[in-house]
Amino acid sequence: MSRSERLLQLLQLLRNHRYPVSGADLASQLNISLRTLYRDIRSLQAQGAQIEGETGLGYVLREGFVLPPLMFTPEEIEALVLGARWVSERTDSELAGSARQALAKISAIVTPALRYRLDESPLLVGPTDSSLLCQQLVLDIRQAIEAEHKLVIHYGDQNGRQTERTIWPFAIGFFDQIRLLVAWCELRKEIRNFRLDRITNLQTTGNKYPRRRQTLLNEWYRQNNISRQ
Repeated sequence: MSRSERLLQLLQLLRNHRYPVSGADLASQLNISLRTLYRDIRSLQAQGAQIEGETGLGYVLREGFVLPPLMFTPEEIEALVLGARWVSERTDSELAGSARQALAKISAIVTPALRYRLDESPLLVGPTDSSLLCQQLVLDIRQAIEAEHKLVIHYGDQNGRQTERTIWPFAIGFFDQIRLLVAWCELRKEIRNFRLDRITNLQTTGNKYPRRRQTLLNEWYRQNNISRQ
């Protein structure tokens, strides 16, 4: 592996960790010595990468430094195409448009060979049940999540009984058969899952909920024993 390839791989490893990762772990994954790792980190910092941390505490890459897009591999390009096609078919119109725009931006700067992979990828996304789309509902919920605003919903259980809930939405799960809204429910005083196809009415309140979205999401991860990098 050339030094430039190693530096790019180091950047990618740092991008994969939202929290500080030790130098020993990074050196092990790159199969290099700690001395070489420290030298590489200094080189990246000199080139503008905002890598924070120090020996013994770990390192984290702050937002704002972009990997050169020309370094995408053919497999990475096809993964992006497949993901963008999935988003285009199974989410709201805003996200679908953003997925197409992202591919257009990538197409404008990659090599001709990779552009061919973008345009002619054989990886296809099959049709989905149109009843799962709920495009306007998904858009309204996503906007509420972004703003950390409470929602008032009318929700039907599996027996058809309706209840009115004030909820704090913080995540949406896109599954093959259902779409789930994850939110704190003021009625139940706990985090609950709500099927989008059982929401019969939704009202945006414009009122912020008292806890941060990320705090609620982290709590949900802990409750479900899901680890995060």
